[in-house]
Amino acid sequence: MVASDKLFYWLFQHQPDRILPLLPDLPADARGYRFSAPVLKEREYRLDGLFLPPPERPELPALILEAQMAADGGFLRRLYAESARLVQQESTIHHWRVMVLCPSRQLNFGDPAPVAEFVEQRVRWIELLSAAANPTAPVLVQALALLLQSEQELPATTSALRARVAGSSQAAEIDDVIAAILVSRFNGRSIQELCAMGGITLDDFTQSVAYREIFGRGEAKVTLRLLSRRCGPLSAEQESLIRSLPLERLEALAEALLDFEGMADLNAWLAANT
Repeated sequence: MVASDKLFYWLFQHQPDRILPLLPDLPADARGYRFSAPVLKEREYRLDGLFLPPPERPELPALILEAQMAADGGFLRRLYAESARLVQQESTIHHWRVMVLCPSRQLNFGDPAPVAEFVEQRVRWIELLSAAANPTAPVLVQALALLLQSEQELPATTSALRARVAGSSQAAEIDDVIAAILVSRFNGRSIQELCAMGGITLDDFTQSVAYREIFGRGEAKVTLRLLSRRCGPLSAEQESLIRSLPLERLEALAEALLDFEGMADLNAWLAANT
């Protein structure tokens, strides 16, 4: 999976109903969808997402998700073909819709004429550029628009997003989404830089689900626990420094600590490697 595919997979893998606010015309009680990313036969094409409604709600449509962030003259024909192949392959699908997440539908996705009926009747466009400028757009869509913003715009935008959901049940979720997007876009940057872009504290960032699950940073917790046993209690400053280490340095520390005899060894290692 490319980085953007991994991001969308994570966003919906554990919380499929997160997609529902993007389709406000669904019934208000629509929930319980099951998410997958099936590999379609023949061409081994993997959809970005398939959301199946709960078995007890057969009147709800299956939702096919495709994220297309760049112009592609063959996209509409491919979307039509792969959607049809999925419906052929999945005999449980009776009602279905397609959702396309994109910067703007004005990008060149190919001549719509050959698939006009499909596009008009089946496809719902989620345009991130227009959502970014619309304060009433679903907060998840506004968060996803961070994928398109310049680095200079990110601090102000993330601050506004977090203020919009402050104190609500969505606050932690949006922090997770922001963290996932920042690490996906700026994978080589330090944790401190990412926190500054996102307006998120280091503790909140390193405790986010995105940080732990997508990018394999659960090693920090294990390493801190081992260091505490071998070197004694760590200070808050030491813990913060270790949590902010790049993954390769964290792995190096996990190996080095096997030879530590006390706090002096840890301090020497940190002095030489941070």
